[in-house]
Order: sequence, then structure tokens, then C-alpha cells
Amino acid sequence: MEENIKRIPYGVSNFVSVVEQNQYYVDKTMYLPLLEEQPVSLFFIRPRRFGKSIFLSMLETYYDLAQKSKFEARFGNLWIGSHPTPLQSTYQVLSLDFSRASDGISPLAESFDEYCSMKMNVFARKYESCYYPGFALEMKEQGTFVAKLNFLNSLAQEYGARLYLIIDEYDNFTNVVLNELGDEVYHSLTHASGFYREVFKKFKGMFERIFMTGVSPVTLDDLTSGFNIGWNLSVKPEFNQMLGFSEEDVRQMLQYYKDAGRHNGDVEAMIADMKPWYDNYCFAKDSLDSDPKMFNCDMVLYYLRNYIDGGKAPEQMIDPNTRTDYNKMKKLIQLDRLDGDRKGVLRRITEEGRIVADLVTTFPARDIIKPEIFPSLLFYYGMLTIVGTDGQRPVLGIPNNNVRKQYYDFMLEEYQEKHSINLERLMDQFDAMAYKGEWRSGLEFIARAYKENSAVRSAIEGERNLQGFFTAYLSICNYYLVAPEMELNHGFCDLFLMANLTHYAVAHSYIIELKYLAVKDSDSKAEAQWQDAVNQIRLYAAAPRVEQLRQGTQLHCIIMQFRGCELERAEEVQV
Repeated sequence: MEENIKRIPYGVSNFVSVVEQNQYYVDKTMYLPLLEEQPVSLFFIRPRRFGKSIFLSMLETYYDLAQKSKFEARFGNLWIGSHPTPLQSTYQVLSLDFSRASDGISPLAESFDEYCSMKMNVFARKYESCYYPGFALEMKEQGTFVAKLNFLNSLAQEYGARLYLIIDEYDNFTNVVLNELGDEVYHSLTHASGFYREVFKKFKGMFERIFMTGVSPVTLDDLTSGFNIGWNLSVKPEFNQMLGFSEEDVRQMLQYYKDAGRHNGDVEAMIADMKPWYDNYCFAKDSLDSDPKMFNCDMVLYYLRNYIDGGKAPEQMIDPNTRTDYNKMKKLIQLDRLDGDRKGVLRRITEEGRIVADLVTTFPARDIIKPEIFPSLLFYYGMLTIVGTDGQRPVLGIPNNNVRKQYYDFMLEEYQEKHSINLERLMDQFDAMAYKGEWRSGLEFIARAYKENSAVRSAIEGERNLQGFFTAYLSICNYYLVAPEMELNHGFCDLFLMANLTHYAVAHSYIIELKYLAVKDSDSKAEAQWQDAVNQIRLYAAAPRVEQLRQGTQLHCIIMQFRGCELERAEEVQV
């Protein structure tokens, strides 16, 4: 029995490997007929680790005429197996992954050409029987990728070949460039755009169908009026659930492994544990009220793998392998070395959790540093998702704790860079907060850091700024899930520290209300503000959901009142 249990396909992006090596596959084949109804040139944007590569691998396997004889074995148990389309197994497929087209050593144009030429040679060997003996050798003799494309194009027409082009990470060129800084970005774009643009112009004319995926909708005609990239499916409601896992997908997977005896966890409790960290993605405004929110599939597999191996949820809910994604994001944010508008957008999102912004569906690479595009870029990178509407405009919010932690980490790095504090000492204070209910030393420690951080003091002072600072430092404490602006009794508390009882035997939880006074404000105003805060926090504590949120821990209601950057008063309110 054991050997028949499906393996967890964590980190696997090859569809054939998944189905032939008895790995668990979440069926997405029902989208194939819908894709065929679309225009012939398509592109689709999703964040990293959302299953793009395995979907493209499935696409290639389905349409590849060279794999026709294995259709039943590979698709027989999937939806498309009993609903095949007329286009099944009818194409010669050229599949390219542009993330592999840069070796980090050779010049970009050179390594791109080498990779694509190698893939053309593989294509020719694979489909030689569709042409003539010696076809593969002649292809190999063509000097460059463009020359090989021209060679194939002429013969494909003569032989009536149907060609399908699949490109993963079509925007990788831009993403590589984004790892440069300042003027180098523009130089690289200008210098390298020629070869890249030329290739895409060739694609357009010779392939019957094109499907491209990436993580940002950067147009390829940014420097000239060239290639029209195709039909954008990224924010269309009918494709909102095409990648990622729905809650039902997750439930079925967890139940499968429980029934197979691989874990004895409560399935609903496991889902409830994962939801705040991995769920809540919505990519189409029109799907907001109709579709379930989507989980990041790689994160779910990471959780399940750890649960099966250790019998419990992972201590670190964020997959360490995503650190690379965070570093790429950090480079993107720091791209122009500006301390101005884009950083202000980032700070606002971190402090408020959301922003109202028009989604820009395509933009040239040279515009990528513009502040007005920045929220859209964060959306495509999975750092924001659609959480509501404001009139006709979408409200973009932080989807989950996994992403929220990345924002806080970025802000924390910025604060620490300007004025470093001893984080180990702060963690000692968190021990006392979590297990003994001794909150004062820890919160006052952060308050002193706020006062001493000149970068913060020079910014616009106020409750938002203060809240962002506290949240960033509190977020390093794994004992709590830090929830800013939680709605309680029709109001929004500044900070709710919810005990992470899945991993730690925390005994105390906290509602923290932060109040800000200008230096010149009177004592009477300060007292009135304090009384308002007391009434507010008591109202929050009386909210029906609080009993559930505190999970049996002792709840502390803390008010901290600042005058300018100085902590003036901090007390626990009895409720």
C-alpha cells in the first residue's frame, strides 16, 4: 500500500514526472478548451511559485504530436482525458524557459542565443521524422537562433507543420535587468533590447499558437513600436483560478494523505492554520464576490511536506526557499535608489495594509520605476491582491501573513540600517511578554528605538508612522501573529497580537492602541485623547470575536501615548 501513495510534488515542475512517478497532481486540464477559445497569441501573469511551470509542462505534453501515443497514460485519469479537444496532439511544440537563458557569466545576448539555439537543435531532432533525413543536422548548422527560426519557418510552411510556441518567464530579460541599479538599467535596456525584440517579431509570424507566462506585464515594444505581445488573460475572471489551489483543492489533498495514513491531523484545523499565511489571492476584480480565494500552491506543498515529516505544522510558516523571491523584490524596490515616492507607496501599504490604485495591464520596461505603476507591479509579484473595490477602482491589499512579513522585513531592514537596535535583547523581552505577561519592558524598548531613529523622526510623524514602526519590530516575534487595523466592534484597533498557539504555548495576547500628540498639544488635549483611547480599547476588547482570537490566553489591553517621538504614557487598561 505504502508504495502506491502519491508523493508530494514539492519543487517539481515537470508534468510528465508528476503523472508517471505517482505524484499528486491538482487537475487544471479543464482550462484547455477555454484557452483554445481565446485568440491565438496569449500571455498570462502570475506571481512566482503559483504553478506556472508545471501548467506549461502540461500544456506542452497535451499538444505535442510526438507524445500522442502516451495521451491515455498521462491524461486518462484527468478531466481532459474524457473531454479531449480536436487540437490534442496536433502540434510541433517549441518550449522555451527564458529564466535559463542567462548564465550570469556571458553577455545577456550571447547566453540567450546559446540557450535558444540549443532548444532549436533539440526541437529538430525530436521532429526530424516530420521533415526529412538530415533536417536536424541542417538545423544545427544554422549559426544563430534567428537563423534557425528562419530555417524552420521556411520548411514548416512547405511541410504544412503546425507550430506551437510556449515560453515560460518571457519577461526574464527585464527581471535580469532589474537586478542592475540606476543608470545601468537604462543602459542595459537600450543595449540589449535589439536582439530580444527581433526574436519576438519572428515568433509572431511563424507560430500558429503562442502561450507565454511571466511575473510582470512588461511590453516588448517599449523602445520601438514593435511586437504586440498578444491577448492578456491575467485579470480575466474565467482564468482567475487557473493557477494556485482553491480551498477545496487543499481540502481534498489533505484528506487524501490523511486517508492514506500519512498524517493524523484535523484537516479543517490544518486549513485554518494555513489560510492566514498562504490564502486570499484574487486576480480578477469581477471574481471578487464569486470565486474562492486562491492559495499559493508551493506554500501549501511546503506545509504538507513538513506536516507529514514531523507530524505538525512547520515552525517557520514561510518556506525558506522563498527568500530568493524576497531578495528579488528588495532589489526591485531599491531599483532607482529613491527615498521618495515609491518608498512612500511601500510605507503606506505596510502601515495601512491596502491602497486604491488602477491596475496597469501592460507597461514598458523603462516605466517600471514610476511610482504610479508601483502598486500594479506589487500586484503582479503577489505582494498585493484584489481585496475590494472603491467605485470602479480596485482596492489592493496585502494578501496574507507570508507577504505581510516580507513588507515588515523590508521596513525593519530600513529602520535597522538607519539606527540599529539589539534584536536579541528585544527577543528576550518578547519571551517575557508571551509567557509572563510582562509587556512594559518590551514595548518601551521599541518606543526608545522609535525616539532614537532619526530616519523615522524626519518622516511625517503620526499614528500611521508609529504603527508601522511598532509592527515592523513586533513582527520578528514568532510568538504572535501581528494584525494591524483589525476590525473589532465596528472600529479598528491599531495592533492585535494573536498568540501563535500552533507552535508555542503562549499564555498572553495583546490589544495595543497607539496615540500620537504633536509636541505643542495641550495637557487637556492629551487627557481627552487618553480617555477616548480607554473607551476605544474597552470597546475592542468587548467584541464577540475577541474571545475566539485570544484562544484562552490572558488578554492585555495596552495604551501607549506619544508626544512627538517621546513616549509620554503607557498603561494597561482593565476590562
